Amino acid sequence: MFDITAPAPPLWSNGPSPGAFYNFPSLQSAPSDFVTHSQAPVTTATSIVAVAYNNGVIIAGDLLGSYGSLARYRNCPRILKVNDNIILGAGGDYGDFQYIKDFVQEKIVSEECLDDGVKLKPKSLYCWLTRIMYQRRSKFDPFWNNLVVGGIQDGNVFLGTVDKLGTAYTDKIICTGYGAHIATPMLRDALDRNPNPSQAEARRLVEKSMEVLFYRDARSYSKYLIGVIDKDEGIKIEGPVEVPTNWEIANFK
Repeated sequence: MFDITAPAPPLWSNGPSPGAFYNFPSLQSAPSDFVTHSQAPVTTATSIVAVAYNNGVIIAGDLLGSYGSLARYRNCPRILKVNDNIILGAGGDYGDFQYIKDFVQEKIVSEECLDDGVKLKPKSLYCWLTRIMYQRRSKFDPFWNNLVVGGIQDGNVFLGTVDKLGTAYTDKIICTGYGAHIATPMLRDALDRNPNPSQAEARRLVEKSMEVLFYRDARSYSKYLIGVIDKDEGIKIEGPVEVPTNWEIANFK
């Protein structure tokens, strides 16, 4: 029988003091040996092309997730319906976009739980995302994304973007990634000729931009999604739409 009056056995050899933690020798390491996770993009997506027209916004982005220079993932959608007022597109690191998407969806659920009849507006989401991106940049751990927010607010069309540094602006044309160099001049020229395009005209511009980017951008893909938010028709995300290709031009000299 166990004798409860017997003195307690001595602490095990080299064990912790009562109430203290034990540092296992095999797990001890200098701070410089700690494992750090990557703070650079890993699986990335390329351009977003967005155009504001007379009654709404069109945003397009392809479905490719590139692992370095490897076209690894062929089904990475980057056009997101946030609510009935807002559509969101993102370029850059796909893992960071998924993380931001969870933030946004959590915010939408919180808004719906209030049940006060007020829905998140595009300018509010745009401003909130600038704070999110700038806060992470200030911690030297940025989200490696370019985000594009389009929507309808109080009967007016809104289109804005924010990058990984928190730099933000609004415009009638927004292209991220390689599209900022290739598609933007083409779209600027088209809007100089027709400053207030219809939905069909804006769609043709976006489709032509995605075709040009597929030919010129090594990290692009022939299939893409198109998101449309219209004052009268609401939000719809179409696709995958496939770029019509013609490689006979490769033989031209």
